[in-house]
Amino acid sequence: MSHPTLSLADLKIQAKALRTALAGSGHAVSHSQSLELLARQLGHRDWNTLHASIGNAPPVPFHLDQRVSGTYLGQRFQGDIIGLREMAGGTHYRITLRFETPVDVIRFEGMSNFRTQVSAVIDRRGRTVEKTSDGQPHLVLDPA
Repeated sequence: MSHPTLSLADLKIQAKALRTALAGSGHAVSHSQSLELLARQLGHRDWNTLHASIGNAPPVPFHLDQRVSGTYLGQRFQGDIIGLREMAGGTHYRITLRFETPVDVIRFEGMSNFRTQVSAVIDRRGRTVEKTSDGQPHLVLDPA
């Protein structure tokens, strides 16, 4: 089984969370046991098999609940990633953002259209292919 959207770091975080949850219910396990349990949950024989399946794939540049900032239709924002789906073998991602403060997406005086949440397809650099009439990407995430 392949899990291209999971990095080695993500898997270790999940194993730690599993270990904490089990300890909270009175079932103490070692870190290595939690890695083995996670591997089996994901359909692999053991941790080494899962680790090998990750290979040398580049890490996913985004994750759920990640705090991000950037521009949307030329307006600065800060917000959180609340939806994320890998597309095109990891070259693009469908991302849903919830803005901390609503963003006015109309630049004309006397009109407003505030958005609190948007979805877009971005590349690994955090930019949309779609551009505004002045040639700027619709969405640009600041580098992490």
